[in-house]
Amino acid sequence: MYKSIIAVVVLILSQNILAQKQADTSRPNIIFIFADDMGIGDVSHTTGKAATPHIDRIAAEGIRFTDAHTSSSVCTPSRYSLLTGRYNWRTSLSKGVIHEPTTKPLLKKEETTVASLLKKADYHTAIIGKWHLGIGWELLPDYKKEKWQLGGGWDIDYTKPAITPTSNGFDYFYGIAASLDMPPYAYIENENVTELPSVMNDPKIRSRKGPSAPSFKSGECLQVFAEKSVNYINKRAGEKEPFFLYLPLTSPHTPIVPSEKWRGKSELGPYGDFLMETDWVVGEVLKALDKHHLAENTIVLFSTDNGCSPAAKIPALQKKGHSPSGNLRGNKADIYEGGHRVPFIIRWPEVIEAGTQTDRLTCMTDFIATCSDITGVKLDDASGVDAISFLSTLKNQTKTNREDIVHHSINGSFSIRKGYWKLALCPGSGGWSTPKAGQSPEGSPSVQLFDLSNDIAETMNLQGKYPEKVAELTKLLQSYVDKGRSTPGEIQKNDRGVNIYSEDTPQ
Repeated sequence: MYKSIIAVVVLILSQNILAQKQADTSRPNIIFIFADDMGIGDVSHTTGKAATPHIDRIAAEGIRFTDAHTSSSVCTPSRYSLLTGRYNWRTSLSKGVIHEPTTKPLLKKEETTVASLLKKADYHTAIIGKWHLGIGWELLPDYKKEKWQLGGGWDIDYTKPAITPTSNGFDYFYGIAASLDMPPYAYIENENVTELPSVMNDPKIRSRKGPSAPSFKSGECLQVFAEKSVNYINKRAGEKEPFFLYLPLTSPHTPIVPSEKWRGKSELGPYGDFLMETDWVVGEVLKALDKHHLAENTIVLFSTDNGCSPAAKIPALQKKGHSPSGNLRGNKADIYEGGHRVPFIIRWPEVIEAGTQTDRLTCMTDFIATCSDITGVKLDDASGVDAISFLSTLKNQTKTNREDIVHHSINGSFSIRKGYWKLALCPGSGGWSTPKAGQSPEGSPSVQLFDLSNDIAETMNLQGKYPEKVAELTKLLQSYVDKGRSTPGEIQKNDRGVNIYSEDTPQ
């Protein structure tokens, strides 16, 4: 009799444990590591010549997306789309990035983000790293700069709380306002700077001039973000609620400043060293997960905000056998593939078969829809309007449920891709590669049509041969503009009037 009772108790307990495991699987921890200005050829599991063993480990233990793209070929708009699932060109930012420290936040106060969505599923949410979507600083009244105060940002009252990511769904923020070459040079924790920016930034570092906290050192940022991330994981490991950590790094964006420990580690010079240090941060995150036995049911995603910047001195890297854009045309800022096709790898041992890859056409806008699918928290009709979940692909790499995608360059040029056909509504790169905006040869067609199945390097413009395809794709893009969305649902409004034809002006 007692044996029967014990058997029943054991059965009940095992069922409870199984049920608990299944419940936990529906709310995995999520970590998204977002590098800055890093091309598809910059990782060593593709063609890269700088060692990136930790990023390679994610690929070996997870799934690699070979046709993944950011919504824009520059960082502010790409970051907006990653967090909202909405194409960046629907916002008030028609081209370029946020440069001035006093620019208002691009995210609207009540706008749904991945963080606010996950909070509805009882996640703790944090961002550690670069924001670059605008900080709502309070300005000093009638402030006049002194002669030694060069650059922007001196008219901000840094003693006052600011509008930061904590206003858009994040429980915790530790990082910097924008890129590592943009003032102010100071760390922000939640809504306040940790040290008042009161001196000029280091003149030896290639950055925009502006105020800096006295102790701020650009070359230490990656170490700081790694330490803060590990501390965050250590703390959350003891909590019942799952966590979402958004880790947007400042590298290998300019200034290219690998720390002393990493200088000379690669054969590529400072850029290669910075790539290796970026990979080291990834390794620190993976190590922390292993330490707390969190790896099995934690989704780790790694990608970048756009392609490699020309500031990396790409021709010199290519002479050493390293091509940041791989076999793609263009780089950061461009409408060509090298501007926005990026590394994208995901590890989730509970769900993803190790060492797999998929050619699913994917946009970073899809992240929020995937989180919605995983947690069961539905997006309202006005949110994630350009997001298509890739959860089915994580479970089966042959599932490819996105048919088209819209790209955007630094000067506001558009392209639309459907299947392997890509139409660029500009005569050149729309960015920094030749032909630059305004420098296309006289008589050049105003649009470019490429068949990526036969011409991944975008060398043959087929617009004259297939005018019906040009018309079809133009009509599709215009419909997405007019409907305020590219997914099924109620018609939405863009934040501005959107013209799909570029003025072909430099940016």
